[in-house]
Amino acid sequence: MSDEHITKLKEDIQAAIADPTRREALYTCMKRGRDQRANALLDWPGGAAFREDVRAAKDRCLDQQDELMQRFIANAEQRGAKVFVAKDGPAAIEYVLNVAKKRGAKTVSKSKSLTTEEIELNVPLEEAGLRVVETDLGELIIQLVDERPYHLVFPSIHKTAKEVAEIFTKATGKPVPNDIESIMGVVRPYLRPIFLESDIGLTGANVGVAETGAIAIETNEGNARLVSSIGDCHICVMGMEKIVETMEEAMLMVAAHPLSATGQCPTTYVTWMAGRSPMGEGEGQERESHIVILDNGRTAMREDERLKEALRCIRCGACMNICPTYGVVGGHTFGHIYPGPIGIPWTAAVHGLDAASTFSPLCISCGLCKEICPAEIDIPLIIAEVKHRHMKEHGAPKADRTMMAADRFAWLGSATAPVSNWFLKNPLFRRVLENVAGVDRRRTLPPFSRPTFTKQFARRTVAQPAAPNRKVALFIDVYANYNAPKLGMAVVDHLMRAGCDVSVPKQTSSGYPYIAYGDLEKAGAVARRNVASMVLAAREGRDIVSPEPTAAYALKKSYPSLLPDSEDARLVADHTYELFEYLLMVQNGHDAQPLKGRRFGFHCSCHQRPLGSGEAAMEWLRKQGAEVELIETGTCCGMGGTFGLKAGPLGYDLSQAVGQHLFEAFLEADIEAIVSESSVCAIQLAEGTGIPVIHPLELLQPPQQG
Repeated sequence: MSDEHITKLKEDIQAAIADPTRREALYTCMKRGRDQRANALLDWPGGAAFREDVRAAKDRCLDQQDELMQRFIANAEQRGAKVFVAKDGPAAIEYVLNVAKKRGAKTVSKSKSLTTEEIELNVPLEEAGLRVVETDLGELIIQLVDERPYHLVFPSIHKTAKEVAEIFTKATGKPVPNDIESIMGVVRPYLRPIFLESDIGLTGANVGVAETGAIAIETNEGNARLVSSIGDCHICVMGMEKIVETMEEAMLMVAAHPLSATGQCPTTYVTWMAGRSPMGEGEGQERESHIVILDNGRTAMREDERLKEALRCIRCGACMNICPTYGVVGGHTFGHIYPGPIGIPWTAAVHGLDAASTFSPLCISCGLCKEICPAEIDIPLIIAEVKHRHMKEHGAPKADRTMMAADRFAWLGSATAPVSNWFLKNPLFRRVLENVAGVDRRRTLPPFSRPTFTKQFARRTVAQPAAPNRKVALFIDVYANYNAPKLGMAVVDHLMRAGCDVSVPKQTSSGYPYIAYGDLEKAGAVARRNVASMVLAAREGRDIVSPEPTAAYALKKSYPSLLPDSEDARLVADHTYELFEYLLMVQNGHDAQPLKGRRFGFHCSCHQRPLGSGEAAMEWLRKQGAEVELIETGTCCGMGGTFGLKAGPLGYDLSQAVGQHLFEAFLEADIEAIVSESSVCAIQLAEGTGIPVIHPLELLQPPQQG
């Protein structure tokens, strides 16, 4: 990213933070989307398991894409449609213009289509003298003000009712009250003659079905049905990745899309089209159906080992609904044409790496988009690949370089403690550190310990259990090693009290910052080193336990993805446990309840969600007698690993804006302290709330042995 682009991105972030009204409206809409999805899944057969079916169907169809596309074309043409495969945007545009010219068209009515947005189809149509009218309300609003979609599903969600009323007042020349009912009372008569008089109806398609040659179009307003069926000519522009083989697979996609986007089962209107029938006898042009199948980089994506997963995307927008930074800045900042997390790889593929790099730094690698994606796309890893490719060409910003070297700085801080701790509290040094390394001077940094955990463990005097029940290999990571060795020793104490033989194999940090900031070469190297060490422990019959959620996530989720051909990585993942998950397995009974009568709010870190959502830690605390309430907003606390340590808008400022609603939720709760297993989330929550943040083990303060 150029200096000009990074400056523009920071300015846009500052503008979003400074506009609380728009920010609140965006947050409310995104939260409503994810809450409705969560509620719908409670009654959905199998719950979130449908995601596995969507993934399997998409992968199988993408593997057979060439064959399925030919079957689709043959069956569509047999039903009377004319099909054209466009290698890129200009080819698709030329085809549509030729159809319009041949028919002498003057007006084109459109239904919402991200694929036509992708190739910016409206512009050349209008330059050719055609009147192009978007008939989806959200798309119409942004067309009237010449903007891009803000969200895949809610393109004008950033507009208030007052703004929309002003837009239609200007468009119609008549005053429009700023309430929804009045606005709709104006929109309907505004669009009705366009539906009836347009020469060409232009839509996208949510699904194409190879076995029938049919397409499916989903809307909540019914406009696509009117656009595609009333006029004499319908043109559908769709990406080739939308083609599935069977109607059963098509129905799966039609169900998954609204369920993931808005919690609907299904969307209000699903229109199936397979050719066109004549409208009786008389004068007039022949009724035509045209289908433009767009490549525009999709074939290259399918052949790209890292990016090909993105082709599973069904355009539901769920990743936007849960993305913490998107929920503050919105799609005009977090996007090029395709917005949000999935927009980063799609932009890289169809509009180029430079275009994607203008907003890829907004991904904080929390992983939440992967957990909500209906096709189980590993969006964070694909984004890391986009960052990696850009970094190889242009280098990494200084703050990112600092964060990727966090373990080395921790080693230095520990080796020079307590002097390093004095410097960390010195305002002048913190100002220098901000300027030189990009670490925000407002952020409280945890002090370093001179004797590290590994040194303390090596010189402990307590013997291992004579007849251990289990054997454990401890993966300790940075914080418990360099900042909080007492916590590390408390972990050992609890495991040994439960009858476990504990070892600490040679290891580095988890290396997750390398993934977050896009240095996948170093991330892979760290993964290989840790796997090589931990797999020996696993083969010796040891269970691998980590007290840091991100470290456990790296071992169980990230390393197998980074090393897809490694059986050792999968073996390590299979043997890895979160700390409290493991303690519940090995501890016998909780007769004493030292925390009885005490009440806490629990924070589940983002990387903990796919590992069990913190349920084990909360259950463990309840067994100690504590009252524990999970407090969350459905998205990140804002820290994003080390993202919140970085200075300025693209770091500390944005992290605070993301965390605002969670801070308020904790402050409104009746609790004495916040409990979290994440060392970095603890920093964010303590600063944002002023409430003490404690690791569960620290509540018991067990006596140290040896």
